[in-house]
Amino acid sequence: MKVWIKYLIGIALGIAAYFILPLNTPVVNYFMTSFSEFSVRFGRYALAPLLFFSASYAFFRLKDSKTFLKTLSWSVGLLIVFTLVLLVLGVASALIVELPRIPITGEKMTELPDISIKELLMQIFPFSGFDSLRDGVYLLPLFVFSAFAGFGCAAEKEIAKPVVTFLEAASKICYSILSFVVEWLSVGMIAIACNWLISTKAFFETKIFLPLTAVVFVDFVIFACILCPLLIRILCKDPRPFHVLYASITPILAAFFSGDTNLAMQVNMRHGRESLGIRDETNSMTFPLFSIFSRGGTALVMAICFVTILRSYSKLGIKVDDVVWLFTSSFFISFILCAIPSGGTFVALTLLCTMYGRGVAAGYLLLRPAAPVLCSFAAIFDVTSAIYASYITAVKMKTIDHTDIRHYI
Repeated sequence: MKVWIKYLIGIALGIAAYFILPLNTPVVNYFMTSFSEFSVRFGRYALAPLLFFSASYAFFRLKDSKTFLKTLSWSVGLLIVFTLVLLVLGVASALIVELPRIPITGEKMTELPDISIKELLMQIFPFSGFDSLRDGVYLLPLFVFSAFAGFGCAAEKEIAKPVVTFLEAASKICYSILSFVVEWLSVGMIAIACNWLISTKAFFETKIFLPLTAVVFVDFVIFACILCPLLIRILCKDPRPFHVLYASITPILAAFFSGDTNLAMQVNMRHGRESLGIRDETNSMTFPLFSIFSRGGTALVMAICFVTILRSYSKLGIKVDDVVWLFTSSFFISFILCAIPSGGTFVALTLLCTMYGRGVAAGYLLLRPAAPVLCSFAAIFDVTSAIYASYITAVKMKTIDHTDIRHYI
């Protein structure tokens, strides 16, 4: 049975459980919430070991073959392009479609989230490199440590032969664990989907957010089904661009209901390798890189939400200065969310509102009931751009062994 079918069955059972189980009972609610958290933890369990061993070996291979800089250039270039494309799409749709105003509430500002750029930079280099292995949330320090390990092996190739052999073997073992986790996470999707419906209860009870989410959904269809296949057709000369979208079904399902890009990254990596045929040296570098930095979906959702907030507070039109400020701020904020794999959209919107000020500093509170759904949509934009960009990079670097669509997992 295909993995995406298993995930769909798990999600369907989770939705059924939401309507069948007495979730208003504290004991049942507690059990389901705990099972959901356990499933997410299980999904992340193999992430740090996999990233360290696989990325270290990938960096060694890329450095040894002298293709690292070219691979990095394509990856970073596509990361920026996808972020810009998503942001343009979000701003354009928000300006073209005049969404209904959201009623202003009397709710006051609570404690604001704080993202310290200095702290993020300091954490990249902890006092001990081994400390980077302990954090399964902020992956950049571990990714950087893996790069140093791989480059070190490439610099001392003869001496490091046993280490390289160990990294390769450990990478394969961790990938086997990853495959096991991805398969059994379909069972965990029962609780994750049920818990998602619990967290979105306020959203479905308040129908004023439906037009907003409809615009975001249409943007996703345009991005995933039109823009990305068109980009693959142009850059890769691929006559069948929709096969990448088919391979992304499972990562999209995992990302939407968990809202966690770290968890979805592992699903993405498995489909990138076994479905699309991306070789390890590219697969193990590009997917972590995009999982850490690719927040174009967050930028898109943030832009649409902010325009909606401005229109809710004032009937005056959106000025050109506001559009330029929104575009620039959203672009840069999206890159400092690397330590927040889950819920980063609402954090980013909070920062955007407080930065703008002018009476809308608390505007993010208008969208609090819709936060789980908005975060879910942002996550599927991000994982979709990751798999498309990784595929393009692999094709351009000739590190791909195309697989017939019948053999996709």
